Amino acid sequence: MKAQFPAEQSDSGEFQRQEDAFREWISADGSTSYPAVAGRYHLYVSLACPWASRTIIFRKLKGLEEAIGMTVVDPIRDEKGWAFRDPSGKISPGAPFDSTDTVNGFHFLSEAYKATAPDYDERVTVPVLWDKQTNKIVNNCEDDICRMFNDVFNDFAEHKDRDFFPKDIETEHAKLSDFLYDNINNGVYRAGFATRQQPYERACRRVFEAFDRLEERLSRSRFLFDNRIVEADWRLFCTLIRFDAVYHGHFKCNLRRIIDYPNLQAYLMDLYQQPGIADTVNFDHIKRHYYMTHTEINPTRIVPIGPVLDLEKRHNRERLT
Repeated sequence: MKAQFPAEQSDSGEFQRQEDAFREWISADGSTSYPAVAGRYHLYVSLACPWASRTIIFRKLKGLEEAIGMTVVDPIRDEKGWAFRDPSGKISPGAPFDSTDTVNGFHFLSEAYKATAPDYDERVTVPVLWDKQTNKIVNNCEDDICRMFNDVFNDFAEHKDRDFFPKDIETEHAKLSDFLYDNINNGVYRAGFATRQQPYERACRRVFEAFDRLEERLSRSRFLFDNRIVEADWRLFCTLIRFDAVYHGHFKCNLRRIIDYPNLQAYLMDLYQQPGIADTVNFDHIKRHYYMTHTEINPTRIVPIGPVLDLEKRHNRERLT
């Protein structure tokens, strides 16, 4: 099979994700070149991408919508990359986001990368945190952006008391987040973008071994760390919410579905039903992006009509509180 991203493919057929190129930091105390100022920064995201979705969730939960603007790219990525295509401002029926770039008038997100680094020639990714004053990308690393939304914009946040990186569990939390990234978040991509059988099987088995461990953990704890929701929960959520709809079939991670795990499924519903979270999930974008963009995996570009996902049912996770 032809590689989806040739520059990120090893000779043995393994997918090796590129590093984030822009890692500047915004500060609340003026210690960096980018001070925390309301209205200065703009977030470019895709509703399909799990990395970008985590930043959307943090922006929503911290109450930063008025302080940090956001533009959603079109879900279909072609050879020109992520695009702003719809002049009407409507992405899909009922979507409450503006899909045109009203900040810079860009037609493609690659223009933001070229404006920041004219020689940039790697894959253009989301999310992107853009500085409207210097007209450059500050950061395109979702981990950094979530941390900044959690900490440095608190003066402008509606929910200042929400802390998704608690100090008292800092070490264990970081360790679990690394485990989730290696085995699940990036694991489904290592399975889906593998071009040989053995790398695919190794990655796929690691995904389900990790799910088995989490299923047991969540049998005795409502969330990953007892009764509070932290960054690791949203990290896991962004993969779980896409799993049965995309990763199970499209990426061939098909040993089991999330719905086959009683605790993982109920945990997923619990997080989905948290205030404001359903508004950040768009299955139309998710399915159209994966099935229509990855033509090496799905050459017909047919988008499946299923599965039916009833995420509003009672989950009874409160019993673990």
